[in-house]
Amino acid sequence: MGGFITPNLKVGTILIEERPWIRKFLGLECESCSGRWSVVRGLDGFALDRKIHAAGWNFIFMAAEVKVMFFGALGTKKIHNALRRILAKERLQNFNCLEVTGIVGKRFLGLPYAIVSAHSRHIQPSCYLENDEERQTAQRDAESATES
Repeated sequence: MGGFITPNLKVGTILIEERPWIRKFLGLECESCSGRWSVVRGLDGFALDRKIHAAGWNFIFMAAEVKVMFFGALGTKKIHNALRRILAKERLQNFNCLEVTGIVGKRFLGLPYAIVSAHSRHIQPSCYLENDEERQTAQRDAESATES
């Protein structure tokens, strides 16, 4: 995965995998973030959910939370690195979105550390979650479309 560029990451930030037809269909403004991932600008998960439902599609929320911990104070670079680790963990699930659901700074014996958490999300026409094979096919199609 490439390095992060500049987007400000905070709780509620939505990242979307590079799938131009979804972005065009929904009229999303995005900012490049890391590799195939972009940050959706101006919309949190609730606003994006309303927009997707208005278009007749579904924005599915995965209950399983992914967490990454790092030592040191909260900082943009460290949060980006944590998110990169989360994206690497979630890559095999083939979901097309990710929502940052927590960025919490803590201390243990005076040492600062932080936990970044996220939930996978998936944009699709059906209200029933596509199986892994269907998500993989959609991901391959998206990759070949961006290479063309």
